[in-house]
Amino acid sequence: MKLLKLWITAILFSLINITVNAQDEGKEESKISASVNVLNEFVEMKGQIPSQLLNISEGFIIIPGLKNAGFVVGGKLGKGIAVLKNDDGTWSNPVFVTLAGGSFGLQIGVQSVDLVLVFKKRKTLEEIDNGDFTIGGDISAAAGPVGKSSTASTDYKLEAEIYSYSRAKGLFAGLSINGSSLSVDEKANERFYGEEVSAETIFSNDFSNDDESVSTLKKTLETISRSAK
Repeated sequence: MKLLKLWITAILFSLINITVNAQDEGKEESKISASVNVLNEFVEMKGQIPSQLLNISEGFIIIPGLKNAGFVVGGKLGKGIAVLKNDDGTWSNPVFVTLAGGSFGLQIGVQSVDLVLVFKKRKTLEEIDNGDFTIGGDISAAAGPVGKSSTASTDYKLEAEIYSYSRAKGLFAGLSINGSSLSVDEKANERFYGEEVSAETIFSNDFSNDDESVSTLKKTLETISRSAK
C-alpha cells in the first residue's frame, strides 16, 4: 500500500509539473502581472486581509494558479514571486519561486488556487536563498485572519511567521501549506534577469530589471502599504 501511494504521488507530481512548466516557460512578465492582479483582488475582496497585518508585513509570496490535485494522495505545485520590503518603505525586485507539497487522505480532483503568503519578518523570507525550507516545519505558518481588523482572527496576536491566504473560484478557501517546500526558481530568475543571479542580489535591488511589470508590481505594493496605515 505504501509503495502504491508513493507511485501515485510520483505520477501526480509529474503531471502537475508538466502542466506548470508548460504554462510558465518564458512567461515571467505574465507571472508578475498575474501576481499583481491576485494581490489587488485579495486586498479588495470582502473578508480582506486585515490592515494591521498588511501594515506590519515585510514580505509576500504570490502564486497565481497553484495546481492542487488529488487522487487518494494529493499534491500541490505552483510558481510565483517573492518580494521584500525595504527599510525606506519601497519594495525589492521580484524573486521567482516554486512551492511544492503533498498530502494523504480521501481526495479527488484538480483545482487551481491563487495563493498569497504574508511574511511578518523579511529575515524569514531571506532564508530561501540558503536552499529549500519547509513551511510549518522550519518556519511556522497559520491560516490568515480575515476582516478589516485582526480581532476577526483566532490568532489575534499575530504570532505566526507566515500567514496563508488562498482563493478558489473567486472565494477565500482553506488550503493547508504545512509541509510544503519553498525554493528559488533559478531558471526563471536567469531568464528574466539575463544571467545567473542569487535571490539575495535580486532582493537587494543591486540587480534590476526595467520591465514595466516590475514597476507596476512595486507601485502596487507601495500603494497597499500606504493604505494599510
